[in-house]
Amino acid sequence: MKKLLFVILSTCFMIFGVIAPSQQAEAAYSAGVTIKEAKKHIGTPYKFGGTTPAGFDCSGFIQYAHKKTGYSLPRTAAEMYKKGKAVAKSKMEPGDLMFFTTYKKGASHVGIYLGNNQFIHASSSKGVTIDKTSNSYWNKRYIGSKTLD
Repeated sequence: MKKLLFVILSTCFMIFGVIAPSQQAEAAYSAGVTIKEAKKHIGTPYKFGGTTPAGFDCSGFIQYAHKKTGYSLPRTAAEMYKKGKAVAKSKMEPGDLMFFTTYKKGASHVGIYLGNNQFIHASSSKGVTIDKTSNSYWNKRYIGSKTLD
């Protein structure tokens, strides 16, 4: 009887020991943690093709902030736009990605919605910064939002 109980308990510990780490890794991603990481880089200069704190372009910045917090995204705004689930601008939650058409047709710029009518992004003129979603430049170029849940 003791042997059977030992085998059952050992098997349970082995199963949960294997399953638990992957569940923890998935649970570790959160919009709040990603936003906190993104805000650490306010003031970082813009660099076309930049993917590091030495200089970011918009998608390099978004990819970097998500990667640092355990979530993998494609490299370009256009590819990111294919991910996630569409969400109406009026229903956005902090952490949702906002997409804009800027220098070419389609999704060519991306930022992270912060809540309170604000988003963080790597601007070609200001580097990593926070702007209002209602800003006339961004408002007329907005093409959609995605949630990554």
